[in-house]
Amino acid sequence: MSVRTTDIFGQKRGERAQPGTYGMQPQGYRLPDGTRLGRVRLRVADLERSLAWYESVLGMAVLERTNESATLGAHGSYHALVELHEQSGARPFPRRGRLGLFHFAILLPDRVSLGAFVRHLAEQGVRAGAADHLVSEAFYLTDPDGLGIEIYADRPRETWQRVGRELMMSTDPIDMNDLLEASSGVRWDGMPAGTVMGHVHLHVGGLDAASAFFSEAMGFDRTVWSYPGALFLAAGGYHHHLGTNLWAGAEATPTGPNDAGLIEWTIELPDVADVDEVAKSLVANGHFVTREGADVLTTDPWKTGIRVRRAED
Repeated sequence: MSVRTTDIFGQKRGERAQPGTYGMQPQGYRLPDGTRLGRVRLRVADLERSLAWYESVLGMAVLERTNESATLGAHGSYHALVELHEQSGARPFPRRGRLGLFHFAILLPDRVSLGAFVRHLAEQGVRAGAADHLVSEAFYLTDPDGLGIEIYADRPRETWQRVGRELMMSTDPIDMNDLLEASSGVRWDGMPAGTVMGHVHLHVGGLDAASAFFSEAMGFDRTVWSYPGALFLAAGGYHHHLGTNLWAGAEATPTGPNDAGLIEWTIELPDVADVDEVAKSLVANGHFVTREGADVLTTDPWKTGIRVRRAED
């Protein structure tokens, strides 16, 4: 994610982003405030290799396991965050030229946990990218199949700012000393309870089409739209549940069945009636949906799967 206040807004400070003062709503259906994200399903080439990495580097716990798949989550939680599916020989995901996953982003419960995670990465000798986004602090890694992952913690909402209706986000250096000081004496013992799926960020083929599908048909608000080549969307006043960008290149093609990549991501809503309303809105806007029990399944215009379901208790 990259939205610089000096480039986009021409100033360093905006106004406080109080609830209801930012974001552009869709004209029709709007997702409820209680919207959150659930698990992501990933295609990987070697399940054992991926499990070793997700457990040792990210500190995730295996919740369920078969010969060809596994679900992982935070320690002390039964909610799955990641579901791995092995396809032997799957091609590594390229950083350019392929539509689909840019990264999925795991939200830690607090800044102390983030600092402990960063210290853990250093102890493991794992390198990561880093950025202060004003609304959050984030670290970026790539798994053994080339799939992008963000681990982050949010800043308090009362510190968020806006310019007009647009939320201010940036890509600035993290104050690493301050972050590590905040977690002094706290040891990383694995991904803590309270960790959730924060957002998903996708390579797409067009921002107008992304806005039409994810906002007007699916019901997300647009929160940041000024940065060339990117659009960010959310529900309930969050900074973004979804990022979309054109950074894969003009000739990029959809992720195929023989590529490592994102099979499906999940939107969780407060009630089954909310799931039904999303289905109605998608169909009304010309998109195909199917049902799996009470869940609604669809694909975006670039063939990435989306599951809409009632949130687990």
